[in-house]
Amino acid sequence: MELQREELEKLYADTFKGIQAGKIIKGKVIQVKKEGIIIDIGAKCEGYIPAVELPPEERKKLQPGNHLEVYVMDARTSDGFVSLSRERVLRIKTWDMLENACNNGVTLEGKIVGKVKGGMTVEIAGVNAFLPGSHIDLKSCKDMDSLIGEVCPFKVLKINNKRSNIVVSRRAILEEQRGKLREETLFKLKEGALMEGVVKNLTDYGVFIDLGGVDGLLHISDMSWGKISHPGELFSIGDTVEVIVLNFDKDTLRVTLGHKQKTPDPWKDAEKKYPPGKIIIGKVTNIVEYGIFIKLEEGLDGLVHVSEFDWIEKVKKPSKYFSIGDTVEAVVLNVNKENKRISLSIKQLKPNPWETIKQKYTVGKKVFGRVKSISDFGAFITLDEGIDALLHISEMSWTKHIKHPSEILKKGQKIEVIIISIDPEKERIAVGLKELTPDPWIEEIPNKFKPGDYVRGKITRIADFGLFIELEGAVEGLINSSEIDKNKDEKLDDIYKIGTEIKVRILNVDTAERKISLNLKTKDET
Repeated sequence: MELQREELEKLYADTFKGIQAGKIIKGKVIQVKKEGIIIDIGAKCEGYIPAVELPPEERKKLQPGNHLEVYVMDARTSDGFVSLSRERVLRIKTWDMLENACNNGVTLEGKIVGKVKGGMTVEIAGVNAFLPGSHIDLKSCKDMDSLIGEVCPFKVLKINNKRSNIVVSRRAILEEQRGKLREETLFKLKEGALMEGVVKNLTDYGVFIDLGGVDGLLHISDMSWGKISHPGELFSIGDTVEVIVLNFDKDTLRVTLGHKQKTPDPWKDAEKKYPPGKIIIGKVTNIVEYGIFIKLEEGLDGLVHVSEFDWIEKVKKPSKYFSIGDTVEAVVLNVNKENKRISLSIKQLKPNPWETIKQKYTVGKKVFGRVKSISDFGAFITLDEGIDALLHISEMSWTKHIKHPSEILKKGQKIEVIIISIDPEKERIAVGLKELTPDPWIEEIPNKFKPGDYVRGKITRIADFGLFIELEGAVEGLINSSEIDKNKDEKLDDIYKIGTEIKVRILNVDTAERKISLNLKTKDET
């Protein structure tokens, strides 16, 4: 009995000879079952791997006869099989790969799967690694959520097998790529070179463009042959832009770029291309208080001043008539190459109505019109549709002193006036009201008021230098303060009141100056 037991133990030991727990060995698949795989491990017994130990993709492809590396879990089992693990093999190989990557600087591909405190989690070959926030990108990453799910290369910075602690870096890869790209870019950089870059930053004076590890400045003055007020009108952060190198300082690595220089300067032949009188069609690019800008071609904008909108109507707000993007027809007035200005006109596409107006309204002609508006200096009289004439306050009466036109006129009032002057170039018509009657200063006043005569009149104004008296026929005369009897300290407005009727004597009638000098009757005169 004792001999039989010793023989069985020897037989068992021979069966597992060479099979040690904790070792990786190569086996051959004998049978693939739903619950597991039976493996020939080169001994007098087979090994067994639970189906869950293999990744689904590998399990589907597995066939009898295939060779497979397995990890020996325990060489002595109660059911006669050696317990094996495929997962342990993959894990050991993964850690070997990670250690090798860490020691030798090998790049590994991983997938960013989530956010954690201080950084993100990256899955590399089934193992989770920590990606610190400072190692996510070349600069601070503000939108980490957008990176989740992204597959990219990483560098292993630190690994601790016992604690399963792995630290990786994405920035290290980006720095390496940027360094290589920088070398390539520096090799290509030279004045006149055409290069492609990405808009990195916008400022009021220009944009910074990443040419590939090297930044260049595209100044606002080198963006377009036309006028722009801010770089944001042409570029946005992230745009891919083709630029030309204007200057490259190898010592400071400063790069000056140009965008408009890719095309010829349109102003060079602008005078020949757009002679005065040429009709153009373009789109409105800008609207300002003084007019609208129309795009003739890339880099060339012309201005239609408000004075060139219409012959008759005076436009004050261009935005009421035009919108950006409107297609407008205009005629070229002038091209100033030195100041880079093109003057356009819309109204000159139509005949000048002032030529017709000059024939219709001749100087000396009596016409009817309506008071359109009243100001301190006069009134505007509408003679025809869109035709307004100025009736100056000095043209309202031969004799009466009018302080404000509203004393004799009302808005909307229909009146008769006489044409005094027409200026088609300045688009002005002047009319008079007093000219409808003969000038009383020629005969009537000199005959009616003679020096030495006594007349009665009303005080209309009181000034420091005298009294203004309205005589018969609305003629105004002046009594100089030296012609008035009063005490030295007395003031005229203390002695006399406006509206008071007094008797005065005519001293002089000056028809040239249209003035009548008066003398106040003294106290002892009857």
